[in-house]
Amino acid sequence: MLPGIGLFGTGHVVRVIVPFLREKGFKIEAVWGRTLSEAAEVADALDIPFHTSRIDDVLLRKDVDLIFIMCSPNLHAQIAVKALGIGKHVVCDKPAGLSQYEALKMVRAAQYYPSLISIVNHSLRFLPAFVRMKKFLDEGYLRGPVTVIDVRVQMGSLLHDGYDWLCNDTMGGGILALVGSHVIDLIFHLVGQRAIRVHAVVRTFTRTTKFINGIRHISSPDFCSFQLELSGGALVTATLSNHLPGQLNQEVLVCGGGDHLVVRGGDLYGFREEGVNNGGKEEILYLDVDDIKEQSPPVTDSIPLPYVKGLRKLIGALREAFQPVEDKKGWIKEPVSSAATFDDGLYVQAVIDALRQSNRRREWIKVCVLTEEPDPNPLLSAAVRATAISI
Repeated sequence: MLPGIGLFGTGHVVRVIVPFLREKGFKIEAVWGRTLSEAAEVADALDIPFHTSRIDDVLLRKDVDLIFIMCSPNLHAQIAVKALGIGKHVVCDKPAGLSQYEALKMVRAAQYYPSLISIVNHSLRFLPAFVRMKKFLDEGYLRGPVTVIDVRVQMGSLLHDGYDWLCNDTMGGGILALVGSHVIDLIFHLVGQRAIRVHAVVRTFTRTTKFINGIRHISSPDFCSFQLELSGGALVTATLSNHLPGQLNQEVLVCGGGDHLVVRGGDLYGFREEGVNNGGKEEILYLDVDDIKEQSPPVTDSIPLPYVKGLRKLIGALREAFQPVEDKKGWIKEPVSSAATFDDGLYVQAVIDALRQSNRRREWIKVCVLTEEPDPNPLLSAAVRATAISI
């Protein structure tokens, strides 16, 4: 039997996932909102039986066993750690908290409860074009090691009409955290190499809008360009921009050995220097013909279509994880093996932290993944250690 779901959040993504969850047989039992009125509005619009503005009112419900955290990033770690601690499965939106410290808390909680599903919503992993790209890479389509990866994402504004957390960089808003996190995770997923050094330019060009002005200004970045040096020697260049109103324009190019694979939107193309191509042209390896927009027109206007399609596939994989699989020991649950783990979320946060530091210092920065929680009072700890040594 599929678990009952508790939703945290009232934004566009919640309206996106509810139809997909119900399509796969999940039952939405409760929804949490920042205010009771926001929660009530979403519950009424989506026909959810229970709503609240209290976190524990959702977590402690006996009919809720799977938590979807789709609220502002400052609450991700708090809700995820508490949910895992009381035996709930967790799907958390990106990014995994506001800092590596918060992401590490989530990692520790997931390690302590390994039987529970704990994944981050990096939905591009499940987009069919990228699923096939990874398969081609693993099977050696490129006749040489990966050398260059180029990513370009152009899209419209991520802001709403009113001022909220999306306007604030320190609260997790902006294209670096919300789109860059997908890009960083996708690169690692595709080629299995992590960033060791980074360089970045991050800018906020739009500081006011028709609806956001006066004493409040937008600090979340709407443009970033960064470079990653990967552990296997490959180099990544990425340019992300919120200055193209309308449909998403996204291209991910992976080169090696004179060959390349490229995903444009939701389609996959390939080129091999010798052999299968005629006249030096790319071959079509996969065309996306799934017209999800016809099935849910209200939701695809607010979130780019490839991300929505990937999210739908992720939910399908999640459903399979809760289908019983028989082995010699009886009935067990299979994990969502292709999904991003909380460990992956911690790595992504480490890269984002390094990119921000590089932008401030205008130099290459080494990526350092946090392995233990920082000392809250280093001066006191130093004094204690000095006392212990003298004794």
